[in-house]
Amino acid sequence: MPVGLVIMRWDERAGTELLARYPEEIVLSDKVLMQVTSTHEYSGEVGMISLSVGSLNIASYYTGPEQGYYILLLLNLEDDADEFEGGLAEASRRILHNLENDSYLPLIPSIFQRLSVYPSLNAEQRLANLYQDDIKRMIINRLRDEGVISKSELVIWLRDQYKTGIGDAEPVLLDLIKQEIIKESSVKSVSSELLFLIHDILLMRIPPSNLIKDPSSKGLPFHLIENYKSECAKFFQSYQPTEQDDLNILNIIIDPEVYTTLQLLRSAIVTRNDLEKLRKKGVDNLDKVLKTLWDAKMIQVFRDNQNNEYYALISDVYLDSVFPKYVLNTIKTNYENKSKADLVLVEYINVLENIYSEKKAKI
Repeated sequence: MPVGLVIMRWDERAGTELLARYPEEIVLSDKVLMQVTSTHEYSGEVGMISLSVGSLNIASYYTGPEQGYYILLLLNLEDDADEFEGGLAEASRRILHNLENDSYLPLIPSIFQRLSVYPSLNAEQRLANLYQDDIKRMIINRLRDEGVISKSELVIWLRDQYKTGIGDAEPVLLDLIKQEIIKESSVKSVSSELLFLIHDILLMRIPPSNLIKDPSSKGLPFHLIENYKSECAKFFQSYQPTEQDDLNILNIIIDPEVYTTLQLLRSAIVTRNDLEKLRKKGVDNLDKVLKTLWDAKMIQVFRDNQNNEYYALISDVYLDSVFPKYVLNTIKTNYENKSKADLVLVEYINVLENIYSEKKAKI
């Protein structure tokens, strides 16, 4: 479990410049900071290194000489630094995108909180973290249109599209590869590595069917059942998917306190007393969590004749990776238009066939 977060920068004249630390009582000596910077300098690459200095276990992410920032995550000795690499890459981009007027400083506590839980995220949370990243979403959208693209072309396109700079694209692509959204491969006569879309991400609201099927067994008084079902139906009668709604949903899954509450509400219709018990699981600001779910139109509150309140989901979330069958039409179009080399399209078909066979074998 991480114990602290430090943000620093290298200055040619002043040396290491400490910019932020969380919690405030965290103290690192100049010797430790110099050891971190020298280790990064030895590797010479953007990205994460891990090192032990005395009783300290440090995972450090370097953003490269252009920005020159170091994000240090202080860990317990038994923690595996490699488990935090994806989270640190995401944290570095979040910091770099909020450098103006030091607007990243108020974000440090939430960045640390997200890093702390990163290794324990389930598949749904990992997909939400991935898809919430605007650069990764841009890559997925581009590959939805084309299916396959050379890595060099994609990197140039990203730098052109993302005006504020993307830093090193390699960690972004590596995370997409690790989560099996894209596959990197090479083809003879093609100078650059190729990136193939092998899974897409499906995100949408769905009715809480587990609750609707039998609300009384999930905790709702019998006389409120019809009212509950009516509210669920009313929501979906007017529901229109939008990109902003998708982003709101992703933020709900990414926020640890809100997600913990959502998990409870997926399994039962509960009272305020039931929700208060979530404090033992780290839900410290319950009112803020409930407001978030209410504003997102995910919950409704029902009252019985004794004025007891029952909190119930009226819409749930479906988020999963899916095999992109539609790209077969994209391959066909690319072949007919001669927009991709035949060797590239043949390799893409082989890649998809292997992925599909592996998925079928697991069923």
